[in-house]
Amino acid sequence: MTSSLKSLRETADLRHLRQIIVGLDEGVILIDPDQSLLWANDAALAMHGVAALEELGATVDEYRARFQLRYRNNHRLEADDYPIDRVVAGDSFSEVVVEVTLAGESDPRWVHQVRSLVLNDADDASPACLVLIIQDVSARYEAEDRFEQSFNANPAPAVICLLSDLRFVKVNQGFLDMTGHQRDQVLCKTVYDIDVLREGERRDLAKERLAEGRTIPQMEAELDLPDGGTKLVIVAGQPIDMGDQPCMLFTFADLEPRRKAEGALRHSEERFTRTFQMAPVPMAIGSRDGHLLCEVNASFTKLTGYSPTEIMGRPLGDVELWASDQMRREIEAAIDGGHDLRSHEARIHAKDGARIDCLVSTEAIRLGDEACVLWAFQDITQRKATEIELVEAIEAVMKDTSWFSRSIMDKLARLRAPQAQADGPGLDDLTARERDVLALICRGYDDKTIARTLDVAGNTVRNHVARIYAKIGVNRRIAAVAWARARGFDGEGVAVGKLEQDAMA
Repeated sequence: MTSSLKSLRETADLRHLRQIIVGLDEGVILIDPDQSLLWANDAALAMHGVAALEELGATVDEYRARFQLRYRNNHRLEADDYPIDRVVAGDSFSEVVVEVTLAGESDPRWVHQVRSLVLNDADDASPACLVLIIQDVSARYEAEDRFEQSFNANPAPAVICLLSDLRFVKVNQGFLDMTGHQRDQVLCKTVYDIDVLREGERRDLAKERLAEGRTIPQMEAELDLPDGGTKLVIVAGQPIDMGDQPCMLFTFADLEPRRKAEGALRHSEERFTRTFQMAPVPMAIGSRDGHLLCEVNASFTKLTGYSPTEIMGRPLGDVELWASDQMRREIEAAIDGGHDLRSHEARIHAKDGARIDCLVSTEAIRLGDEACVLWAFQDITQRKATEIELVEAIEAVMKDTSWFSRSIMDKLARLRAPQAQADGPGLDDLTARERDVLALICRGYDDKTIARTLDVAGNTVRNHVARIYAKIGVNRRIAAVAWARARGFDGEGVAVGKLEQDAMA
């Protein structure tokens, strides 16, 4: 074999080389020392998107004009740095990775990993043939690029460390945002410099798995922050390969918002509990389903005589708190229907059997994950007794009210039936005689006076009064007065009966 171009082309050596390398998966380009391209196998042509050697270029210069090369860091190769130029210059190199772009295009089409080989002349050791051996690693680097983009774009905080020395080699923006670290501060540290397993629930297991390059299960841990604080997180580790380097991918979930929310909820529940226990109003908390009491305050115990241990955890029907089963069913049905009670009048039984009149109010609340009902009881037993006594006194007085002034009569009527409304039956539903009787009742006349005024028998008056009560839905004289007053009828100015007609005449 000689060192001249012509002699190399004319010998059988080139044919033998071609026969050896034609079926290789790696691309091979043979270059003569005079910088002319002698031959390329099909793999090398396909890696450049061409079908014939002429499309690669007849010489190194033509190759350089047709294909632009740059490193993976986007730095464009100068002419002398092209692998094809370096092999011509006699440089020996391996695993040079370059991106290959067609002339006139801006985006690279392939990623090549290139190494060189020099075939020397056996006689004088001068180069007889220069060889470029190419591997198309586009798929691998595209996958790495996709992983890099996904890793950086993933909002979930993550870091990657080499298993060989546990140094961080990648960190995404999510981790930087969560911790406040700077990228350069993380990439020069190890797993234990920025301790991602600090206070881990199963730290020893995690360290063992990390040393073995095995999956680290999820666990809670606390990360140290640059400002001296800590952050509660869930951390997990997954072994991965980056290139030929075994690594560990750590991912995190920020639990700090949950910890703050739980703290706020705990403080809120503590405040609620203190307020509940100190409230002067008898109160209880029960489950929404089953109507069991799970908490009572001191005022409730004082009102009913039931200690917490005697009443908590038991259905109110078993305790017989309500005065009647019908009342209990009505209240429980309202709650089951999703309704809150507001000042609902009810009667309960104390432990000693005493009857207590109450205004009951309820409110649906949640304690933790449980749906509950807050009960409030207002004791109106004394007020009810006072009202009954007052009504009885009013009715006793109104048996003879001829000496009362009209203003006092009105006030007494409103006091007895303050809720009278101008609806339901009207004055038109009464006969003329019934309106006369009602007018005299409003003036405070008793039955005897009405009978004399209308010149009728006492039984007739009583019959009229009964029919009036039935029509307007009352059963007492004072209630009839209140009903009439609510409709603007006070009986004044109505001339009824023989006595009044004579008086007017």
